[in-house]
Amino acid sequence: MTSNDLVVVLPGITGSTLGVRGSDGSPASENLIWAPSAGAVWKLLTGRGSILKKALPEGIGDAAPDDGVEPVALMPDVHVLPGIWTPIRGYDTLVSSLEKLGYKRDNGPKPPNLIAFPYDWRLSNRYNGERLGSVVEPALERLRAQGGAWADARIVFVVHSMGGLVARWYIEKCGGAEVTRKLITMGTPWRGATDALEQLVNGVKKGIGPLSIDLTDFSRSMPSLYQLLPEYACISNGGGYAKTTEVAVPNLASSMLTDAMTFHTDLQAAESARAASRDMTHMIVGIRQPTQTTVSLQGGRAVTSQTFGNDNDFGDGTVTLTGAVGLGESLDTNLLVRVPDQHTNLQHNQFVLDQVQEILTAKPVRRRELKSVSVRASVPDLVTQRSGLKVVFDLEADDPGADPPKVPVTVTVRSAKGKVLAKAEPKLRAGHGVATFEELPPGTHSVTIDGSAPSSVVRPVTSTAVVWPAAAP
Repeated sequence: MTSNDLVVVLPGITGSTLGVRGSDGSPASENLIWAPSAGAVWKLLTGRGSILKKALPEGIGDAAPDDGVEPVALMPDVHVLPGIWTPIRGYDTLVSSLEKLGYKRDNGPKPPNLIAFPYDWRLSNRYNGERLGSVVEPALERLRAQGGAWADARIVFVVHSMGGLVARWYIEKCGGAEVTRKLITMGTPWRGATDALEQLVNGVKKGIGPLSIDLTDFSRSMPSLYQLLPEYACISNGGGYAKTTEVAVPNLASSMLTDAMTFHTDLQAAESARAASRDMTHMIVGIRQPTQTTVSLQGGRAVTSQTFGNDNDFGDGTVTLTGAVGLGESLDTNLLVRVPDQHTNLQHNQFVLDQVQEILTAKPVRRRELKSVSVRASVPDLVTQRSGLKVVFDLEADDPGADPPKVPVTVTVRSAKGKVLAKAEPKLRAGHGVATFEELPPGTHSVTIDGSAPSSVVRPVTSTAVVWPAAAP
């Protein structure tokens, strides 16, 4: 079931395919220069046309280089920049799950209500945030122009990792707040990630067997990677911790570092000044995974640690919990949905997909679209052995006003040790059922009412009943 909003999906860093227009006028989609699959990563990393051999122009700031590179589509497969970011699974599963809800990228003559937004992940998130508005706002206007229920449509962003920084910049700094209903972030580094600091300081030189590649110059030219630097104090400094702007950090361009921290503080100030930022945001984060959190600077290198002193916040393996919590919230905030999974898999995790579905529809749906059935049971606390045990129950659907459900139900009596003493499958009349058990042995027994089939939608209910020994004749 869809809402009447425009859903926009943004991937993380490296999550968009890139191409260049051919000299013959062919589109960028036919001349891909960044579209690796799991089996072709090294070929694309080291090939003659590899984009990774070209550092961006010095001082590029929030602009785009004149190199003809264009974003084409979301990555469908596993993709990775060794040393720059975590290997990430593609976004087909996420987009497909939205399409199964009824959202459509290709809606025939009607405007689409689902957009997969690729972007040039090398560039500043400010640049991509502005470009995001130029795509989604005309699409929203076309959707609204249909009138009726569509007239009040707004945008819902579903974003992974760095895509959340792009969407946040558009919402808070490019006027997007006026047309945005919800922001759903998955593993977004709201306050940055320590991995980016290690990579920028230490450089990126990777090799497998005879293959090797040095991405240091390329990575240090990327405004987006600087904007992934931790905003929080993460550098060990005389018994405490300092921010990147408070100590000398080797190998970082000071102007790019200062600009990146300004990016974070500008966003945070805008969100703090707008109360609706907190109300519209849903943060989904990975937890319990070993995650680099702090660094110490030793001999011109960044040496990482997974702890703050004696504390370990963990995270999703890439973004520590400290970096994943935004909006000025503490680590125990109730705004988070916590999922024990890795950064690379959050957009594939079924629980995360269910959460996205719940947030989008704002209705009590169940996984795999199953309707749940509740049980109201009446079981006596104490009966004598001769009187028998009478169990009375009623079924009710989750949807108010719906007809009583017609599903098979089993009533099971077990001993205190779990042995099944008796079972019954009573006939139901308008959702009402009665089961009576005679000749039960004395003792404290459990009575469970649940569905007869393994995949039943009936929510089990269990009560305790004491059967008292019959008096001797």
